[in-house]
Amino acid sequence: MAYKLALPRMGIFSIRNVVTGRMLLDQSSNLTGSLNRHRMELQWGVHRNRLLMADWHAYGEARFSFEVVEQIHERHEPDFDYRAELVRRTAFWRAKIPLGSSGSYL
Repeated sequence: MAYKLALPRMGIFSIRNVVTGRMLLDQSSNLTGSLNRHRMELQWGVHRNRLLMADWHAYGEARFSFEVVEQIHERHEPDFDYRAELVRRTAFWRAKIPLGSSGSYL
């Protein structure tokens, strides 16, 4: 029952081109689902971010890392605003993580 009531893992994730340093840094209320979706879209060649898709084709899957940057843990406060926390933490990480010499996939 606890499993059914638990929130999915949420937080900030990145998809980084380890050759160029470019990265997609984003948030999700379901980290596992989002990372799987991005990977699948890239593998199928249908990702909506054209620059990321072009780099995937140019460099190959082995040159990309998929990482959870920060996980937002479930809180006991019933009115805790997870959405606002995700936005706040995304802004924090975008300011903190240096982009590659070629920028980001934003």
